[in-house]
Amino acid sequence: MTHVTKERLLDSGLSMLLVRGYNDLGIQALLEATGTPKGSFYHHFRSKEDFTLQVIDRYMAEVHRGLDHSLGNTSLPPLERVRLFFELSQEKYRQEGYLGCLLGGVGQELSGVSETFRRKIESCFTAIAIRIAGCLEEARQRGELPPEKDPRQMADLLVDCWEGAALRSRLRRDPGPLGTMLDFYFAAIR
Repeated sequence: MTHVTKERLLDSGLSMLLVRGYNDLGIQALLEATGTPKGSFYHHFRSKEDFTLQVIDRYMAEVHRGLDHSLGNTSLPPLERVRLFFELSQEKYRQEGYLGCLLGGVGQELSGVSETFRRKIESCFTAIAIRIAGCLEEARQRGELPPEKDPRQMADLLVDCWEGAALRSRLRRDPGPLGTMLDFYFAAIR
């Protein structure tokens, strides 16, 4: 039963953090939205910070499932697999009302004031870039990218560009920046 409560808090917290951000997410609002007593929250989480770090872990598990699904689809060429990951992310953003990436939102809000969150968010982006770099390396070995290209630098640039486009998409509540960025990036790297 307690596992169900924790899962419900994390699930609701993920969507509430995306909409409200960290500073505007009150524990009381979360408890009311989930019908959870206050003591149950503190049974599962030491603090709001601990809760948010666990929400980020939950979000990253979703991201890694998306990476597995896309990058692991060996029926597609490597560059198409990479693009597929971002296109599926774009579709998820659409379903959520173009609120963008939880990592980007929390990172922008907290990285200047919390070293814990700065390190956590950076490690998440690094993990994503490393996974993408592996697929870009495969593309380079197959001759789909110039041999002098560094897959890790290309992956870092792709994640950086995506996060900027996700922010603009959130500001506009419009997918335009995401698609434009993907078209530009994949045309430029060849």
